[in-house]
Amino acid sequence: MWIASNWKEYTILDTSSGEKLELWGKYSLIRPDPQVIWKTEKRNPLWKRADASYSRSRSGGGAWSENRLPEKWNISYGDLTFQIKPMGFKHTGLFPEQAANWDWFRELIENAGRPISVLNLFAYTGGATVAAAKAGATVCHVDASKGMVAAAKENAALSGLADAPIRYIVDDCKKFIEREIRRGRKYDAIIMDPPSYGRGPTGEVWKIEENIDDFVALSEKVLSDSPLFFLLNSYTTGLSASTMKYITDTRLLNTRSGFSIADELGLPVKDSGLALPCGSSVRVTFK
Repeated sequence: MWIASNWKEYTILDTSSGEKLELWGKYSLIRPDPQVIWKTEKRNPLWKRADASYSRSRSGGGAWSENRLPEKWNISYGDLTFQIKPMGFKHTGLFPEQAANWDWFRELIENAGRPISVLNLFAYTGGATVAAAKAGATVCHVDASKGMVAAAKENAALSGLADAPIRYIVDDCKKFIEREIRRGRKYDAIIMDPPSYGRGPTGEVWKIEENIDDFVALSEKVLSDSPLFFLLNSYTTGLSASTMKYITDTRLLNTRSGFSIADELGLPVKDSGLALPCGSSVRVTFK
C-alpha cells in the first residue's frame, strides 16, 4: 500500500461504523466511508464534539449537521496550499491520499532533465495539477465541471502558481482527447482520475467499468514519443488495482518500453496505528 504519511495539516484520528473522524487543519469532521466496515469503540472525544458531521439520507444524498465550519479555509502539504470547502456530497475539495502519488510524479518531473508536459484528466480541483506545475511541468487541466476548474485556479494561486503554464479546460474528457488527436497535440505524461459514474457538460454518461479500457486506449494516442509516466486512479471498490494494471499494460506497454506498479492508496489512522484504504492506483513509468 502507498500511504500518504507526510501530511502535517491533515489527520485521520479514528475510524468506526462506516465513518472516519478527521482533522483538516484545526477543524474536525466526521464523514462516511464505505471501507470502514468495522465497529471498534469510539474512544476519541472528538467523535462527540466534531465541528461538523455529514450524514447520508435514506432517500439519497445527505447533509452536514452540527456545522461549526467556516465556508472555506486553507491547508498546506509541503509547498502546496489548498482551499478546503465542504460540499453537498460529503467532499471537501481534496483527496489527501493522492499526496502519495504527487510525491511520486514530482520526483519524476524534477529529475527528467527536460521540459515535461502533463495532461490531467478528470482533474477536479487540481491537486495533481498544482503538484505537477510546482515540479516545473506545463499542465493541461481538464474537467467537465466549471466550478471545479475555477477551484483549481484558486488552488494554483494559493500555491504561488497563478502565472504558471497551466491550461484550464472545461470539457468532456473523451471529446477533448479526440480533438487533441486531430490537432496532433502530444503530452509527456497523463494523469487520469475518473469517477465511478458521471455526466459530461452536455449529458455524456460515464461508467468506469464500461468505459475505462477504451478511454485508456484513446488517451495513449496523445502520449509523446518519449513519455515519462501515466497515472490511473480509481475509487471504485469493485475495480481492483490488478484489473487496472491489466488495462494499462495491454494498452500502454505493448509497444512502449517501461513498467507498471499497481497498489492500494492509504492514509494513516492515528488512534489505531493502521492504514485506511482509499482507492487504488496504477503507476506506469516509461523508459
